[in-house]
Amino acid sequence: MQMKDNDAVLATQEDPTDSGSPQPQEGPGAVEVPDPRRFKALVVIAMAQFMIVVDASIVNLAIPRAQADLGITAANVQWIVTAYTLTFGGLLLLGGRLADYLGRKRILMAGLLGFALASLLGAIAPNAAALFGARALQGVFAAMMAPAALALISVTFHDPKERAKAFGVFGAIAGGGAAVGLLAGGLLTEYFSWRWTLAVNTPFAILAALLAVRYVRESRAEHRSSYDVAGGITVTLGLIALVYGFTQAAPDGITDSAHWLEASTLVWFAAALALLVAFVIIELRVESPLLPMRVLLERNRGGAYLSSLFMAAGMFAMFLFLGLYMQTILGYSPIRAGLAFLPFSIGVVLGAGLVSNLMPRVAPRFLMAPGLLAAATGMFWLAQLTPESNYVPSLIGPMLILSVGVAFIFVPAATVALHGAGSQDAGVASAMINTSQQVGGSLGTALMNTVAVTTTATFLSAHLAQGESAMPAALTEGYTTGFYVGGALMIVAAIIVLSLIRVGTEELSEVDRSGHEVLS
Repeated sequence: MQMKDNDAVLATQEDPTDSGSPQPQEGPGAVEVPDPRRFKALVVIAMAQFMIVVDASIVNLAIPRAQADLGITAANVQWIVTAYTLTFGGLLLLGGRLADYLGRKRILMAGLLGFALASLLGAIAPNAAALFGARALQGVFAAMMAPAALALISVTFHDPKERAKAFGVFGAIAGGGAAVGLLAGGLLTEYFSWRWTLAVNTPFAILAALLAVRYVRESRAEHRSSYDVAGGITVTLGLIALVYGFTQAAPDGITDSAHWLEASTLVWFAAALALLVAFVIIELRVESPLLPMRVLLERNRGGAYLSSLFMAAGMFAMFLFLGLYMQTILGYSPIRAGLAFLPFSIGVVLGAGLVSNLMPRVAPRFLMAPGLLAAATGMFWLAQLTPESNYVPSLIGPMLILSVGVAFIFVPAATVALHGAGSQDAGVASAMINTSQQVGGSLGTALMNTVAVTTTATFLSAHLAQGESAMPAALTEGYTTGFYVGGALMIVAAIIVLSLIRVGTEELSEVDRSGHEVLS
């Protein structure tokens, strides 16, 4: 296969300490020798990804008790979640490039150990500021782990069927981890303490780092002589400003209005726009860009990133609203609410197993588009909830449909996002899929929260005569309106998939004669 530029050749460096690893064969007829420890490495990678995904939701059901324990005000309680997502989403691209340059195994291990420390600091936090700082630090180290983990799958598994199975595991974790986090958060909060929702990460992260030493094979991009410091600074600050702007736009309570046009919000959007435009200009001019435009503008990868952004915007908000509905309207305890999400996790695992078997035979767009439409169906079903709805079938039915649909999105999207990215770009390509999901989730949550609160306030003003008795119906009206918006976002994502993604099964399995992928 012909390569488009000098950087198109994938170069994988072996860790000199990995004496037992099979060395790549050289020559025109050489074939890559599979790493005999690749499935053990997958266990380590899966552990890292599981902690990253779970940590985005595990504290959700613990927030009320943490708030009471540390005296956190209602205006500041959002930072328990957003301190993590802001640093995570903002630093992912930089983390991906560091993994490419310094070594994916090395960055994964550093991220794991740092994540263990940050989690412990959060668990022993004596006040709100310390907790927010620890959550932000968790996001920093998660931004190192996430792109390294996904890139390691790409460079470890070369057989198309094995790679599909590996991405199936990754997709199951990515899709179901949030629901597992809610379940674990409910259990730990009710039977132990909210602090254990953070402390539980520490031993698992240390164990994963120790296993990585033995089983994960090092790889990095070669021939990089400089670092794009200016690009790293501008994109990180730009993404943080964008996410923070949406956070500022959200209303403070059900009696407050949205802050879209206030100066305190617009200044963040203006800063984000300026910084992101500056980032694009820098990337077009520097010799070794943080985000090469070939990674972002290739239509298949671009379609994967954009559809993932819209999908995550709907799904993240679904967890927020459904958790609030269960506890506020149905009166569920934290543990019961966590258990109620269990069918979602089961559906994702089953769906991921099914889609991983279909991927070698079915083009990604014919898996992703039906998955998105199924997810939209689940969202619209949830939009029919009332204050008197029962768990069966009003909740379990749409959760199962939604979860299987999500599995059909995560697995192919991750594969398409890495297709043809090259070893030198594998880290940043995987970082972009995570960035699109985290930024999409943050923006979608802020947007849909604004819609929900506005709807609730409008409902209450129209039913003043009912007084407090109208509150359950008003809140439910807000949540269901949010579900409608989430379903619409899923449909937009499906249109993007069908319009942009054209790569087929044969192209996804193509490798050059040395066993490595090349840029398409």
